[in-house]
Amino acid sequence: MKQIKTLAIVALTMIMALPAQAQYGRYGNPRGGYGRTTHRVSSSPYTYFGFRGGIVGGTLNSDNSYFDASSMKSGLNVGFNADILLTPATPLFFETGLQYTEKGGKMSYSGNKLTYNLNYLEVPLLLKYQYKLDRNLALTPFLGGYLACGVGGKIKDQATRTAESAFSDYNFRRFDGGIRLGCGLMVDMLYLEIGYDAGLANISQDSFDSTHTGALFANLGINF
Repeated sequence: MKQIKTLAIVALTMIMALPAQAQYGRYGNPRGGYGRTTHRVSSSPYTYFGFRGGIVGGTLNSDNSYFDASSMKSGLNVGFNADILLTPATPLFFETGLQYTEKGGKMSYSGNKLTYNLNYLEVPLLLKYQYKLDRNLALTPFLGGYLACGVGGKIKDQATRTAESAFSDYNFRRFDGGIRLGCGLMVDMLYLEIGYDAGLANISQDSFDSTHTGALFANLGINF
């Protein structure tokens, strides 16, 4: 947990240290401010939208050895987002949206191989800074959090070839939430990003144990 807090502080410091006069990618306005090149700057926040799709490598970290699935499990991530400019003077955006994400993990327990599939609907709540490198190229570091609700998933035992619901009174709680940080690259309308989700909510149903999700993700998308 100390490493997560340290990483978040470092990322926030880097974002705040970026020069305020920077513009962003294809959306930089040559007249100043941060609307699209074909728009004039206005006092109202500027919003753009995007679609995202990619892969996720999920893990589970738990005090309970049965749920400590620290081997990475691959999954899919897909969704859409809205980015709202917070002020015309600085390219700082608030990003939210809705995503479907497949998290979980893998482990061996008493010689059995177990796979934990935890599927969520997630709402990101991020601050994103767009730092212009060229007219059609920009870096976009981001930091914030996410809220998630489990919508399905299975715990599969390869030895017995059985499966049970991941979200039940004996396994995991549906609610999750945590810290999200990473960086994106805007190339005209195309967008690439890599980041990490560190779950802070305890998803264990047992009051004596603590279980947290973790996920490394990489997405490709388009902004419009």
